[in-house]
Amino acid sequence: MISLKKNYLLLLLWSVSISVNAQPLSTKADSLRGSLNENRDWFDILKYDIDVSPNIETKSISGYVVWRAKAIKQTKQIQIDLQQPLIIDSILINNIEVGKNQKLLNDWVKIPFTRANNIAIATPNQSFKINSEFTVCIYYHGKPREAVRPPWDGGWIWTKDINGKPWISVACQGLGASVWYPCKDIQSDEPDQGASVRMFVPEGTKLISNGRPTNTDLPNYYGWKVTNPINNYNIIPYIGDYVGWNEKYKGLKGDLDIHYWVLREDSAKARQQFVQVPKMLKAFEYWFGPYPFYEDGFQMVQSPHLGMEHQSAIAYGNKFSNGYLGSDLSQSGWGMKWDYIIVHESGHEWFANNITTKDIADMWVHEGFTSYSETLFTDYYYGKKAGDEYTFGLRDRIENDIPIIGKYGVNKEGSNDMYAKGAVMLHSIRSAIHNDSIFRSILIGLNQDFYHQTITTGQIENYISTKSGINFSKVFDQYLRTVQIPILSLSYDEREKILTYQYKNCINGFNLPLHFTYQNQPFDFLPLDYTPQKRLIKLDKFDKVAFGKAIEQLYYVQIKIN
Repeated sequence: MISLKKNYLLLLLWSVSISVNAQPLSTKADSLRGSLNENRDWFDILKYDIDVSPNIETKSISGYVVWRAKAIKQTKQIQIDLQQPLIIDSILINNIEVGKNQKLLNDWVKIPFTRANNIAIATPNQSFKINSEFTVCIYYHGKPREAVRPPWDGGWIWTKDINGKPWISVACQGLGASVWYPCKDIQSDEPDQGASVRMFVPEGTKLISNGRPTNTDLPNYYGWKVTNPINNYNIIPYIGDYVGWNEKYKGLKGDLDIHYWVLREDSAKARQQFVQVPKMLKAFEYWFGPYPFYEDGFQMVQSPHLGMEHQSAIAYGNKFSNGYLGSDLSQSGWGMKWDYIIVHESGHEWFANNITTKDIADMWVHEGFTSYSETLFTDYYYGKKAGDEYTFGLRDRIENDIPIIGKYGVNKEGSNDMYAKGAVMLHSIRSAIHNDSIFRSILIGLNQDFYHQTITTGQIENYISTKSGINFSKVFDQYLRTVQIPILSLSYDEREKILTYQYKNCINGFNLPLHFTYQNQPFDFLPLDYTPQKRLIKLDKFDKVAFGKAIEQLYYVQIKIN
């Protein structure tokens, strides 16, 4: 998703940030949405088939969604998430005999359900054997929530292009996919076999969605399917007067199909701007390994909002210009060399879409790594110094209001600092590892070893510590779980040429190693505790301010010079 912090063009959206960071008390509804309770944990979603069509006159939708699922524990009731004011008309269920020739064991049976707030509880008419499969079909209709400031708030987007033709989409990260279709609305259970979307759309428009198109026989009826596991909030329709073109990118796993979809009137400038897409893929395949969804291809789709990481169908609304709506969020100058949405939202294909956190409390894994992908892109094309400067510039966007990691089990994110502070933390860890071959192998390894998985922050933290050979557990605790900025206190004895340095304002055990260069001389500081460390420094001239800046350029610490 897109960060809001310190963007002077979007001051009106600060109220959204403030409301998120206020961290209100959790409710029962929050727990039902954010946890795997007994009505959710007994089955695993295998696939969603969504067949629902919009009515632009009434801003309503109607249709059905079929879940294919597998029983993994004793059968309980089924929690179905669907946000009001959408209405469930009926729920049907059917068992499947799993074998060489799969078949339905009986006809569809309507089952009773109760509705409360944003969920329904359905009661199956039978129990299912463990590892057996079943399907649930939910018919529904209604007038879904309409987004006010997408993508920062969620809902349907009903707008028109400059020619007066319908331009419709959905934004739902955070708010949840259940704002537009009934699902098991939690990140820890992705449909293992992907999803399909089918819709009747207004004449003169097309439906674009995730993956690849499927054949349909009816006019104005379009279908798409994605075969890889996918986050619920990434399954998105785009409806508009789209025109498109294709190209192939020769990537690490062979030819990758790239498809571009833009409004008819924007085709010329889109062709110029989207030449950055293959450059992005080249840089990210270098740092992260192969694009994770070759089977489904890669699409850049113009959207009626700024952008989102919709898997294999990235939403693009950056007005075909470099920077972030024409500005450099880092204020370093480097952010104007490339298109923020192409780089940032595509970076999520590796961190958010390939590797997904089970709980949104750990969203820093999505946003911190992806924000750092901006640095890595800059580094790849403009050099390490440019990447350092870009990252340093992100510090002005850090608020240190509340910890980055949120409260588990209640569908609550932590601070928006997951973006900038997450990126700066990773730059500190990279600098502490002091070997880009190792750091790059960690990034590639994360995407290989957690390929198409849902994970926890603990798994990521332990992986980095193990593969680097450095125990970063206290470093993660410091930056993710507190709002304290470590202070490195420096004092220098000119006569004795002795530098004394000491960490302060840290949790007990904070042990971030410091490797940096000053006046072309390498330095290695390993402050392991609060005890002052002394170091003989033989330099003709020692500038304490410049020395401190050499450290701050690489590490998120504050230098205090005595």
